[in-house]
Amino acid sequence: MPYHHGDLRRTMLTAAVAAITESGPAAISLRDLARRAGVSNAAPAHHFGDKAGLLTALAAEGYDLLADALGEVREGGMIDLGVAYVRFALEHRAHFEVMFRPDFYRADDEALVAARTRAGDVLADGVAADPRTGPEQELARVAAWSLMHGYATLVLTGAVSHEEPVVTARSIAKFLFPGDQVVK
Repeated sequence: MPYHHGDLRRTMLTAAVAAITESGPAAISLRDLARRAGVSNAAPAHHFGDKAGLLTALAAEGYDLLADALGEVREGGMIDLGVAYVRFALEHRAHFEVMFRPDFYRADDEALVAARTRAGDVLADGVAADPRTGPEQELARVAAWSLMHGYATLVLTGAVSHEEPVVTARSIAKFLFPGDQVVK
């Protein structure tokens, strides 16, 4: 099958999301993704190099999507950040499953580092905007991130089951950071 494709990068990342959603990131192969994309077996390697290159691009895209999702609510404080984080994990499961598995990608990749830093900065800015965090902003950031990441992971793996996990995430965040909504 000859390689003639307008946006192979996007097509391959979309195929990777579908494959990871079906079988998880460990089972992904460039050969399968090429078949899904309707391109030659060599085409993905020309663009990404190898499986780690493709998963690096997917993780970087995931961190950018996470930064965008958190950026939309950062003024809302810790509760809205936590809910946005869980919503991101549920809506972008394939990205989420790869982002926190550096054994699948090149953790020192420049684009990945920039995207991961951007997401971390947006989270830190959101924490700083919430007066409930007080002087312990770094501790609050790690605590909230750990709790929401853990909850999202439990939902995604089926260890806990809630009909409306985003609503439950809001309740959990309110439990961690009680009080009225953030004063703006």
